[in-house]
Amino acid sequence: MRESNPPRPAVVVGIDGSQAAIRAAEWAVDEAVSRELPLRLIHVIPEHVEPAPAAAVGNVQMEVEYGETALRICSAAVEATGRPVKVETELSRGNPVTTLIVESRSAAMLCIGSVGIGHFARTLLGSTAAELAQAAHCPVAIIRSRQSRSKPGRPLIVAAVSDAPDSEQVVELAIREAQLRHAPVLAVGVLQAGTGGMPSDELDRRVQRWVRQHPGVQIYAGATRTEIADFLATMDTTIQLAVIGIDDADQVASIIGPHRHSLIGHAECSVLVARS
Repeated sequence: MRESNPPRPAVVVGIDGSQAAIRAAEWAVDEAVSRELPLRLIHVIPEHVEPAPAAAVGNVQMEVEYGETALRICSAAVEATGRPVKVETELSRGNPVTTLIVESRSAAMLCIGSVGIGHFARTLLGSTAAELAQAAHCPVAIIRSRQSRSKPGRPLIVAAVSDAPDSEQVVELAIREAQLRHAPVLAVGVLQAGTGGMPSDELDRRVQRWVRQHPGVQIYAGATRTEIADFLATMDTTIQLAVIGIDDADQVASIIGPHRHSLIGHAECSVLVARS
């Protein structure tokens, strides 16, 4: 179970026994390796689980066994990547959201899995992606298990650019991901109607500056007058990751689900919420 010592810096992944969580852990391996940090896999037993009568196997014990199995399977999947990453596992009991938020205070990144259309691992992880995206103290990655349909072109990383204070952090994080995952960046200027928006020449100046600062990364400019979730839904190129700021965190559910019908147009990318 969880020790009282304060958590050490790590890339943290919430594990609930699902394939989505395993996919998130596999995605997070590169994050940990690039930062030279351990990968911490955490399974949280919901605090509402109560012991059964003495004559029977306790519910808590069953949850402990389930959690240990989930962590063991996920650790094996990470080891199978062949990457030189130190794996730490932790079994805790409490409120899953609260536990992960506490972990985020010292984490370099918090990663969770999403099944996309349908539900977000809510049975055991006990949270919605939006809750963690808005309340965590570090960047939060919500990783989709797979995309249901392929689209032409190289998978892009989209950065939502605005006049918000954390806009530079959003772009820098997107560029870091592009370097790590060998992908081009589409810097999308979000020009909200009625606010005056960002002039196109200002976006061009910013993109030119980022290109000069990061000559090894392909960076393109784009613009929209819709919210970033709506923009992503209309893209005809595969988006592997959308990097957004905390002001756009309320759009996480719109980007990754749930959706009532599988034929409704929506974004099918993972999401990374930037935070200093």
